[in-house]
Amino acid sequence: MIHKEDPASIQSYLEDTSNLTTGRTEGVFIPETPEELAGLLREAAALKRRYTLSGNGTGTTGARIPMGGHVISMERLKAVGEPRQTAPGHALMRVQGGAMLEEVQKRAEAAGWFYPPDPTEKLCFIGSTISNNSSGARSFRYGPTREHVESITIVLPQGDILELRRGEHPAGPDGTFRLELPLAGTLEFRLPRYRMPETTKHNAGYYSREGMDLLDLFIGSEGTLGAIVEAELRLIPLPERIISAIIYFPEEEGLLGFTEALRKKEGRARPRALEYFDPNALAFLRRRHPDTPEGTKGAIFLELETTAGDEDGDLERLFALIEEHGGLEEDSWIALDREEQDRMREFRHSLPLQVNEWLRTQKESKVSTDMAVPPARFRELLETYRSACERLGFVYIIFGHIGDAHVHLNILPRNHEEFVAAKELYLEFIGKVLELGGTLSAEHGIGKLKSPYLEAMYGREGLREMAALKRALDPALVLNIGNMIPAEYLENQQR
Repeated sequence: MIHKEDPASIQSYLEDTSNLTTGRTEGVFIPETPEELAGLLREAAALKRRYTLSGNGTGTTGARIPMGGHVISMERLKAVGEPRQTAPGHALMRVQGGAMLEEVQKRAEAAGWFYPPDPTEKLCFIGSTISNNSSGARSFRYGPTREHVESITIVLPQGDILELRRGEHPAGPDGTFRLELPLAGTLEFRLPRYRMPETTKHNAGYYSREGMDLLDLFIGSEGTLGAIVEAELRLIPLPERIISAIIYFPEEEGLLGFTEALRKKEGRARPRALEYFDPNALAFLRRRHPDTPEGTKGAIFLELETTAGDEDGDLERLFALIEEHGGLEEDSWIALDREEQDRMREFRHSLPLQVNEWLRTQKESKVSTDMAVPPARFRELLETYRSACERLGFVYIIFGHIGDAHVHLNILPRNHEEFVAAKELYLEFIGKVLELGGTLSAEHGIGKLKSPYLEAMYGREGLREMAALKRALDPALVLNIGNMIPAEYLENQQR
């Protein structure tokens, strides 16, 4: 076990990409085995210690930033096993919670397998992606991380080490679970009874479905119910070939019609990624990529899996769909080989870099959304974002996962007055998204930054139910206090 407490060595554990700057900690523990981590939690109540679990600092919601107490870093629990085939077309890979996504994907690919979840930041820890049910561009076809986890090994807040395998612990008819544990004894707890939104992506609060598996409660729980130290990941055969494309449209109606047509595709014809760039996003990209066409109303990026034998036919069908919806076939960018696809990836990923360069010339942070709505309500969401920003004269861009009706609005304030106005507008957007049947967070989670807004989604009763579930598994309130559930609900159960 490594222990750090001098200010210089712990400073990096007080930072992530959320720009939250008020973190503080008494010290950082870095366990090298699951048993060492369990030992820390086993003694926590007696020592009156609280711990914040720390991933690799890639999160956007401040979840890993401690507000006192100690940090447990997962960085040394990083083993990656070899894929093992379990059936034709199926394999499993055992990894530890601190293994980096990039390493997992490379190990799988080297053996001819594919791990579909694809969060933008490849240096994130696998345990963090499970704790946050991370998604990304490829979730349009493959869904979030939840769909690709066969089992997890989790250290519970009282120090028990529990392995959960999918299908072995379903909820009772009334939504209750019962566990018999060596240290914690008998635990009984109940799922929250709130309704989940009818969106294809959702990552806000504890997962709750009738008859669901206990495994799925811990996936997406943001480390508030336990520390994920190992997992078995589901792999599928590596796709033979990929068609990547960025397609420009002169009219928004054609772009939206093209998107809606692709949303209806099933099986192999369904793209694995379907992403959007609005005209303002393209203007940022044009600074580094001057060949980007001007005067367009937006662009769609897609990835389609194919084979050598099917590639020509798939391209013909794609071009026919582009023509049907008025896309600019001559100006569009098609990438068929790895080198060209890497250039296209650099084009896409340069957008946040361009935004950050612009922000460095300003004095304020951006205000961004991570909300999603049911696909049938997407046009209303897009118009709400755009009309509000135009009315207030903001500099803004809209981009992201249009296939899942989940795009990111980034408002880029030029002064403090605009920053304050943008924060007020964010609250208005929450109300509108919930009115449309959407979710407060589709992929980035709640963490500390968004916990004040969760009551708007689930009401006081929903948060009381979440707090009761948390207290059943963590009666001494040891783990990740301040994440997801507002602290007052844990301290005062009668709120």
